[in-house]
Amino acid sequence: MGVPSFYRWLIQRYPLTIQEVIEEEPLEVNGGGVTIPIDSSKPNPNGYEYDNLYLDMNGIIHPCFHPEDKPSPTTFTEVFQCMFDYIDRLFVMVRPRKLLFMAIDGVAPRAKMNQQRARRFRAAKDAAEAAAEEEQLREEFEREGKKLPPKVDSQVFDSNVITPGTEFMATLSFALRYYIHVRLNSDPGWKNIKVILSDANVPGEGEHKIMSYIRCNKNHPGYNPNTHHCLYGLDADLIMLSLATHEIHFSILREVVFFPGEEGKCFLCGQEGHRAADCEGKIKRKTGEMLDNTEADVVVKKPYEFVNIWILREYLEHDMQIPGAKKNLDRLIDDFIFICFFVGNDFLPHMPTLEIREGAIELLMSVYKNKFRSAKKYLTDSSKLNLRNVERFIKAVGMYENQIFQKRAQVQQRQSERFRRDKARDKARDNARDNARDNAQASRQFSGKLVQLDSLDEVSDSLHSSPSRKYLRLSLDDNIGVANVETENSLKAEELDNEEDLKFKLKKLLRDKGDGFRSGNGEQDKVKLNKVGWRERYYEEKFAAKSVEEMEQIRRDVVLKYTEGLCWIMHYYYHGVCSWNWFYPYHYAPFASDLKGLEKLDIKFELGSPFKPFNQLLAVLPSASAHALPECYRSLMTNPDSPIADFYPADFEIDMNGKRYSWQGISKLPFVEEKRLLEAAAQVEKSLTNEEIRRNSALFDMLFVVASHPLGELIRSLNSRTNNLSNEERTTIIEKIDPGLSDGMNGYIASCGGDSQPSCFCSTVEGMEDVLTNQVICAIYKLPEDIRGSEITHQIPRLAIPKKTISLVDLKSGGLLWHEDGDKRRAPPKVIKIKRYNPEGSISGGRLGKASHRLVLQTINAQPDYTNINSEPALCPNTVFQNERVPKKIPTFKDNGIQWISPPPSQITPKKMNSPQRQKAWKKDETPQSREKSKKLKSSLKVNPLKMKKTKSPQREFTREKKENITPQRKLTKAQRQVKHIRMMEEAKMIKQRKKEKYLRKKAKYAQGAPPKTA
Repeated sequence: MGVPSFYRWLIQRYPLTIQEVIEEEPLEVNGGGVTIPIDSSKPNPNGYEYDNLYLDMNGIIHPCFHPEDKPSPTTFTEVFQCMFDYIDRLFVMVRPRKLLFMAIDGVAPRAKMNQQRARRFRAAKDAAEAAAEEEQLREEFEREGKKLPPKVDSQVFDSNVITPGTEFMATLSFALRYYIHVRLNSDPGWKNIKVILSDANVPGEGEHKIMSYIRCNKNHPGYNPNTHHCLYGLDADLIMLSLATHEIHFSILREVVFFPGEEGKCFLCGQEGHRAADCEGKIKRKTGEMLDNTEADVVVKKPYEFVNIWILREYLEHDMQIPGAKKNLDRLIDDFIFICFFVGNDFLPHMPTLEIREGAIELLMSVYKNKFRSAKKYLTDSSKLNLRNVERFIKAVGMYENQIFQKRAQVQQRQSERFRRDKARDKARDNARDNARDNAQASRQFSGKLVQLDSLDEVSDSLHSSPSRKYLRLSLDDNIGVANVETENSLKAEELDNEEDLKFKLKKLLRDKGDGFRSGNGEQDKVKLNKVGWRERYYEEKFAAKSVEEMEQIRRDVVLKYTEGLCWIMHYYYHGVCSWNWFYPYHYAPFASDLKGLEKLDIKFELGSPFKPFNQLLAVLPSASAHALPECYRSLMTNPDSPIADFYPADFEIDMNGKRYSWQGISKLPFVEEKRLLEAAAQVEKSLTNEEIRRNSALFDMLFVVASHPLGELIRSLNSRTNNLSNEERTTIIEKIDPGLSDGMNGYIASCGGDSQPSCFCSTVEGMEDVLTNQVICAIYKLPEDIRGSEITHQIPRLAIPKKTISLVDLKSGGLLWHEDGDKRRAPPKVIKIKRYNPEGSISGGRLGKASHRLVLQTINAQPDYTNINSEPALCPNTVFQNERVPKKIPTFKDNGIQWISPPPSQITPKKMNSPQRQKAWKKDETPQSREKSKKLKSSLKVNPLKMKKTKSPQREFTREKKENITPQRKLTKAQRQVKHIRMMEEAKMIKQRKKEKYLRKKAKYAQGAPPKTA
């Protein structure tokens, strides 16, 4: 599941949850010709040992289809090899000691199919548009005389084959079994671990199959609550699922998504403008020459990071803390997971009220804490919702809708205006470049000299022509045969460069086309949420409500289905699927203020059964991907006379719904009618082959261990008892696993069909060797019963809680909420008052106040000469020091800045303020110019305002004396007011700078920890 922007929000608000992964590099010997693999049996360099590693395999399959650190593969074999390398790298990072669980997405619940259907139809539509644009660019290149290499046929042209039931997924399952046998037989780090493979024929999403394993094992006898889990995956909902297990020792491994400065660069060659998938494996020199892979074989690996769930729990413990309420961290976390459902999930459309980038999660947390403080009741109880409290909560959120809509309209207005300005500026720049090109061409025709231009075409031509001329000169010196070879290589390189240029232009064209601002194709906002009557317009436009009565009827049904969805998701997260057939039957969500009368709703679910894999393919794939199904099924999608032909529209509406980018739009596809689809599929199912019948079946998880593992003897004894039975009968006889023999793993095993330990395991991947001496044995693995809290009767071992590292200082407490903030800048964050211990010898309270007053007095008394601000500063003769000691340095002002100069010896005066010696000292350092300027400044004031009495508030006394002693009849001139203003501004700036320096010193001390208490 993807929750847009959630992960970005998380790492910005809770940054200490992120830990960079330390990777050990393989050792190269003999000048890099031989690489010694990393021994994963050694301790983890990250300083944390993990027991179980779980892989959400779809987060590996998709990147291997479109890798960012190498060219795109063209065959399934290349994809499999890429996946093996990928898993090897993840395994070495984590180094699990007990279990490796690989889970591939199987048939999903119907609630998820709608999202899968929209995503796959949209992928096919985008691919068709990209192919049409590419064809136009190819024709344009041909007209310009630019040669391009022919298109290469590829097995991986359609990523929609990454769906259960396809031939690719069946082949992948066998390839992973081969990979597991190779590693268990040869890698010392794999020797003592168990490997579970849950392939695409096991129903359920990959991450939820993993969570089912954890839930079903944790409450059984023999389970160690101090088990250290690590889950790899790219979906943001993995964080929610990990929190929902309430397992303390849990980490999520994922790629660094926001890598500053490298978003637009190719990892292969380091150049901007293309991705590694489009790279030809060469690196550009600064001069424009090209290097082969042999000369530049350095590939930058994409970094990884851990998201430590135990630290996230600490953050939430502080952030969700409610004064005066009894603390129950697990229930607070459950409520946090629930309120995050409102900002995005794969089963319900998000509310129009809430957007993460608009501070929606902060708003939900703020409302939650306010409501909990008054009601003292939670929103959830494990997987059950307290709908009465949920209604109160969401009603309070709905009170902010008008403010949010008004702020959103203001922001969008500013964005559109800024984009129009940028577009006009870019157009002017392009016109100037065109004029420069025309002038350059005219100059070239006149002088006959080559003028170098900045345009991409001219640079490309110069790069391509330079090597060919060089090769031609060499051929004249050598022979004609060498010239032909070199010219052919140059032409091939030119074709590859032209292809790269085409891909770059195509990518830019598609990006601009998908941007509503850049393309100018943004839809007109008909709802206008910032105007009166927005609710009626919303239901009229989105739900086709014709009257007030119809609108109310639709609203009630939408609220019922949306509330059912919230209950369904909570059960799915905490106990698994409660209904395989339920789904939300609308494209849009209600407003927060629409969720009323929830307590009166009667919500029930029927479990049902999952679709068969081929039926799911019919439900989610577009007709353009019909090749992924068996031949007999394809006509149901492509034949216009098919009974379900209306499920596969050739074109469909994409509602931008106020969004900027096309991928954010809503695909308004017709919902699949389950009954009609199953009836149509049943008519062609009888013609399937045996291999296709297997692809269309629901199978089991597979367990692999080395034969010497304690479970190996249990598997062998079970096989000996079931040898004479058929494969179907063998799967029904199960043996309970002793957790003492399996490092705390519970469940059941059954004999698999065929030989569980063949002496030779044949390779299923082209180009890879067979396993000749196989020492791996396998069996079917079945989960234990899901025992819930009230049913636990055994003693649970003591939990080792990690040392707490988060305090209130680490919280980033925001100021105003997004809709309350001003238009231009966000309010400063609130200062959290924390009790700190003062360092030894420091002062505070009244003593600190008096010291501050003395510092201010010394600063004000150091009065500079402002009569000539650009000249060297000269101290005013009337400046006196009201302190007995003269400061070592005096502040002066020059060029609107602050400088510190040492006072001359004559300024060090006796203790008495008005002694003759002091006056002489001042006069001794005076010049005629400074004396004259001082007289003019002094004559403008009746008395010297800098002669202040010692009071508790010097600044207030200064202001009072100044007002009383200035003659009303004689006002300051304009020049005098300017001098006065400059003086006051510089004094304020200096005080502010001192406060800042003081704050930074205190912050540095506190970063080292509070000092011990002193007697």
